[in-house]
Amino acid sequence: PPSFPFGGMENPCITFVTPTLLAGDRSLACVVAHEISHSWTGNLVTNRNFDHFWLNEGFTMFLERKILGRMYGEPMREFAALNGLKDLKYAVSTLGEENPLTKLVVDLSGGIGPDDAFSTCPYEKGHTFLFYLEQLVGGPAVFEPFLKAYLDNFKYRSIETRDFKTFFKSYFANNTASKSVDWDSWLFTPGMPFIIPKYNTSLADACTALTNRWVQWDMTEPNPFAPTDLTNFHPLQVQEFLAQLLELESFPLDKVQALQSVYSFSASNNSEIKFRWLRLCIKVRWEEKVAPALQFVTEQGRMKFVRPIYRDLYAWEDMRQRTIDNFQATKANMMAVLVHNVAKDLHLE
Repeated sequence: PPSFPFGGMENPCITFVTPTLLAGDRSLACVVAHEISHSWTGNLVTNRNFDHFWLNEGFTMFLERKILGRMYGEPMREFAALNGLKDLKYAVSTLGEENPLTKLVVDLSGGIGPDDAFSTCPYEKGHTFLFYLEQLVGGPAVFEPFLKAYLDNFKYRSIETRDFKTFFKSYFANNTASKSVDWDSWLFTPGMPFIIPKYNTSLADACTALTNRWVQWDMTEPNPFAPTDLTNFHPLQVQEFLAQLLELESFPLDKVQALQSVYSFSASNNSEIKFRWLRLCIKVRWEEKVAPALQFVTEQGRMKFVRPIYRDLYAWEDMRQRTIDNFQATKANMMAVLVHNVAKDLHLE
């Protein structure tokens, strides 16, 4: 149902996915690849408890992007990884650089519930670690046989991170480069990874070039942009373009309105594009877009979309009460985990 709070949920022989994946161009099918990958990483080999949740989601994100690379080429795989780093930075910024819940291996023994600990960190920090390991030991040709051996060795078992670490060190006992892994820093240091792999930036560079053109445009001059600017962009690149604009310290409302007149982002059926577009509109305080933003968080309940938009609207003081009122009026249609988390975001708990 639209109220389902996650992108998908893996079950043996059946996958549930959110209707927010229906973009009309199959561009969000990577989530389906993710859930199918869970048949191996998560279901065949399972994390023993939620302290080691990254063994489930980090590995599955890694497999998802390997599939993406097989379908669209290695640059697309690495471009998706760069996009994931942005999501990780947002999560770390929201939780706090020193928050222990941003560690790869967390400690929930003090009574913290898995729902309260849930974030992008095990997904993206886990993926980053595995990508780093792959590059370190010699690339996919060396690392993929290890992955198969790992799955075969631990199939039908629930394991902890130390099991993975021991198996990795044993498998690569004769690989000199593998000896340099700083396991403690990767596994137990909060915040962003202390090493960021070298990713192919060719697809990101095209987004950056368009971003720079918009930043440098003197609005006293004619508008030099056209819908064809995005003709050769994959939807992931459109997402990245909007994400880059969102990261800017300042970008005027007039230019955001010009973006709409040229590219018609408000008409997009791609939920990932719509999400970033609405966040940008809120950031520049485009009051006309508050109603569509509230509609977006009401018509679907995917946490990765709903929570950031509610946070953004709450930070807009003039819209704070309207935001709270919308939540109170619609929370009966939300799943409990989303109600709990949005209530925290709106300082109602």
